[in-house]
Parts: sequence; C-alpha cells; structure tokens
Amino acid sequence: MSLNLGGRVARHDIWVNLEESGAECQIDGLFVADARRHIDQHLHVEHAAPHTTSRQTWRGIAAGRGRGILDARVVVQPGALKADALQSSRNLLLSQYAEIDVKPQLEIYADDVKCGHGATVGQLDEAQVFYLRSRGIAADTARALLLRGFAEEALGLLENTGLAEWLEPHLAAAMPVLNKERTA
Repeated sequence: MSLNLGGRVARHDIWVNLEESGAECQIDGLFVADARRHIDQHLHVEHAAPHTTSRQTWRGIAAGRGRGILDARVVVQPGALKADALQSSRNLLLSQYAEIDVKPQLEIYADDVKCGHGATVGQLDEAQVFYLRSRGIAADTARALLLRGFAEEALGLLENTGLAEWLEPHLAAAMPVLNKERTA
C-alpha cells in the first residue's frame, strides 16, 4: 500500500519481480496532490514465471494547482504463460488548475495470458453532491463524504492489515484541505 499526502515534489518508485511460478502481488495506492504539490509515481511489475498474478489499484485526487503522475507498467516475459495482470487507476480533479496524468502500460511477450488495464480522470459528480444536499447534508460535508468514499476504494484493502487505523488521522487531515482547495 502506498499513501502519498505530502511533499512539495515527491517521487515514488515501486518495482516487483514475480520470478517463481504461483507468485502474486497486490499493489494499492492513493495520492493527494493539493496546493502546488507534484506527486510522481512509477510502478513496474515483471511477470517472469508462469501462473503469476498481479493487481494494481490506484486512486488519485488533485486540488488547487496540484499535479499527479502515475506511470504503471506490467511486463509479461516470454514463457510467463497463464500470467494474470490487472491495473486500475481512477482519479479526481477538484479544480480547473489541477492535473493528473496516467500512463498504464502492458508489454506482453507470451501467449495464453490474461491482462488488462483501465484509467479514468474526471471530476466530482455534482449530481451526487446535490443528492446529499437534498437530504440535508451541507455542501462541504457532502463533498468530503464523496471524497472519502472515493479514497476508501484504495484503502479498503488495509482493513485486515492493521494499517487502516494508523492511516485514518492522516487521511482525515487531508480532506478539509481538499474541500477548501477545490476552487483555488
């Protein structure tokens, strides 16, 4: 699990080599680029043996003039038959100046594999905000709830690790900043 909430300029590199038959990895991450922060993340997963599995679930939120980059590559080497790889990156832009660039990549040099990737970049759905407001929830609270739900997609896998409780205050501290920065 990778959680990146700060730093004026931050770079995070993750390299995984699946070298034994049956090896698997799950890489999940969340980044929040607010104000003028720049967060640059690079993931590289090598499937070098048959029957290997990898999953990447990433969420990004950019506010103010923040910028996030996710460069995610999966390489399936020759002979890595029955490799199974899936990349997912969903991202939210909370201001007109925020930017998120996503580059999912698959390099496949073997047959009989199952690989896929997907990436989206969009804005908070104002219809969902309106729905919550129509139920008596204040606009800032509604946005905070939606952002929290979005972030929980990546953090939900931490429930069984004991890290969720430790990360909770850090994520909670970032949410009010995002609501204030969404139009900055």
